[in-house]
Amino acid sequence: MQRIGGFRRKTRSKLRKNFRNKGKFSIRRYFQSFEKGDIVYLVAEPAVQGGMYYPRFHGKAGKIKGKQGNCYFVEIKDQNKTKSLLVHPVHLKKS
Repeated sequence: MQRIGGFRRKTRSKLRKNFRNKGKFSIRRYFQSFEKGDIVYLVAEPAVQGGMYYPRFHGKAGKIKGKQGNCYFVEIKDQNKTKSLLVHPVHLKKS
């Protein structure tokens, strides 16, 4: 069966920015770096689509496990499973 809609389906409020900040994003946040073991929050930056995690995990906390290119592997707990996400640093916030 073909899935209706895409990655950002039903995310109107989740991926919305304040109207004063629309279109802008922080260069400092784009180039921030993390160490292995750092605790981070998944906070999407809607102006940058690349390296974004699946919206279901929005607001979750995770631990940095490693790096691949410019992105980081973040291990999160999804109910009783641990999952590994590859996320660009612009979508991460230090705890």
